[in-house]
Amino acid sequence: MPIEIEKKYRLNEKQRRAIIRRLRDAGATPHKLEFEENTIYRGGRLDFGGCALRLRRIGKRAILTFKVRLPTSSPIKHQQEEETEVARPDALNKILVALGFRRALVYEKRRRRWKLGKAEIAIDELPFGLFMEIEASEKQIIRVEKVIGAETLPAVMETYPTLTSKLGREHDGAIEARFKKK
Repeated sequence: MPIEIEKKYRLNEKQRRAIIRRLRDAGATPHKLEFEENTIYRGGRLDFGGCALRLRRIGKRAILTFKVRLPTSSPIKHQQEEETEVARPDALNKILVALGFRRALVYEKRRRRWKLGKAEIAIDELPFGLFMEIEASEKQIIRVEKVIGAETLPAVMETYPTLTSKLGREHDGAIEARFKKK
């Protein structure tokens, strides 16, 4: 399985604006704003922790991801990760449920990705706050932190699913963190 290497930070609005300004000044390339719905499943091996099964919907696209966290005390996390695009996410959900998996967590996210050299930076808005993730090699993460002035920002060790389980609300048997409908 490929290894995903990333570091996550909590931001306030002022920090987000400053990071975006520094990304632009550094010549980073922004992608369009995406809206995601992420469903985390439980059951079987997933109940023992250390791994996750996620179905992510982004517009008309859907991606199934399996992750296994590698142990580390570093704020830069390492995970084995396998992903595949899914043509029919509703059918896949029915298959997973029929196999004994259950929806455990659902969280929504607004994400804008930026490309800076070999690093991908994501600025995320979730119902419970603003975050930034830098995904690259450890060396590149440290370089990007310096370029965008993020080296003093505290790292967030918790995953979005962990934060959702703490800050979300129970709905239809799952814990959900959704944006308020306007």
